[in-house]
Amino acid sequence: MRLKILSFLLFFLVVEVFSQVKPGKINFIEYDLPNGLHVILHEDHSTPIVAVDIWYHVGSKNEDPERTGFAHLFEHMMFQGSANVRKAEHMAYIQKAGGIFNGSTNWDRTNYFQVVPSNQLELVLWLESDRMMSLNVNQENLDNQREVVKEERRWRVDNRPYGTQWEETFKRLFKVHPYRWPVIGYMEHLNAAKLEEVKKFFETYYVPNNAVLVIAGDIDVEKTKNLVQKYFGDIPRGKYEIKRPNVVEPPLTQQVRDTIYDNVRLSAVFIAFRIPKDGERDFYALDLLANVLGSGRSSRLYQKLVYEKRIAQNVNVYAIGMEDAGVFKIDAYCSIGHKPEEVEREIWNEIEKIQKELISERELQKVKNQTEAQTISSYQTVLSKADQLAHYYVIHKNTDEINRELDKILSITREEIRDSAVKYLKPENSVVLYYFPKEQKTSK
Repeated sequence: MRLKILSFLLFFLVVEVFSQVKPGKINFIEYDLPNGLHVILHEDHSTPIVAVDIWYHVGSKNEDPERTGFAHLFEHMMFQGSANVRKAEHMAYIQKAGGIFNGSTNWDRTNYFQVVPSNQLELVLWLESDRMMSLNVNQENLDNQREVVKEERRWRVDNRPYGTQWEETFKRLFKVHPYRWPVIGYMEHLNAAKLEEVKKFFETYYVPNNAVLVIAGDIDVEKTKNLVQKYFGDIPRGKYEIKRPNVVEPPLTQQVRDTIYDNVRLSAVFIAFRIPKDGERDFYALDLLANVLGSGRSSRLYQKLVYEKRIAQNVNVYAIGMEDAGVFKIDAYCSIGHKPEEVEREIWNEIEKIQKELISERELQKVKNQTEAQTISSYQTVLSKADQLAHYYVIHKNTDEINRELDKILSITREEIRDSAVKYLKPENSVVLYYFPKEQKTSK
């Protein structure tokens, strides 16, 4: 018992100390090489490691509507070898050096990162530059990675309960903008992809003038600059024009509703709203509101739907910030014996309360504390700092937003949260999807 009490007191001591920590300024140096590569360096000698994070400003929104999935395909293709590195050897080099690696793709960007002991920095720069300059985009690699991606789609989307809900939501929420198709792409487009199309996609977007290279950690800045020049300086700019989506999505004027029968056990309701893009003040207000409504078991909707009325087994609310738009999403999974209609009704009732009454000061302070703690936590590793630096450069067009955004969020008022809810969380700006078990359709 005494040990439990001591552990309990120690936990609160740690929380109290942590709550008094304020995020310090993230210092960095940024510059461009003549070939257009943007470089960001952050020096941190707290541990003898270094993170190399390269973002290519290409995501699913840059794809041909008839050839979706190319950006995600290259997340896999980039590990298939280059002029001086054999297939899968990139991964072996990093692992032998005691490092970690991975990549990711979303609507707006693709990134590849490595974290290694700082004396292995040159190895990583050589590997990244070699695949930027001379990736093996051949028929064999296309064929085998196409099958890998198709299997991933089966696993993540087609055969996973509720796995299609993102795809089904976004294609109704966006009718013009390329956010309307899934990042992983459609099977028929992956099957139809030709080698020359894939090569051109690589030669257009995976070039220095469409990339930002972030190096964060235990580095000597001048030596690192010389290494960047050595490995990336002679890579030519891309030969094709980089085209960005330049479309204005018309506002939703009426609610879109649909019913989907899927391989699920419980019925569910998914509600999504189109909101401003990442970085806008209304986005910050709605992001805080998402925490009030559905972040954790003490949130309003969790308390109402799960604990009090017991009509839902789980509920999540989040704001998704993208380069050109944002999405406010509510996911609620019904309890056995309860229908999406009654769950949806309670959700709209809670939204209406937010629109009519200011949230409490206590609620506001709680979600701001959560945001501040998450921000501080995100700066605890060199990789997370590298990723944030790239994010602010690519998505916000201003790297120094890494040092400004938290203050903007903490200045949001209760009135701004209410006003943003009134402006964006309205039926005519929403998509509502009901998911039912397939057997319910066949029994009708």
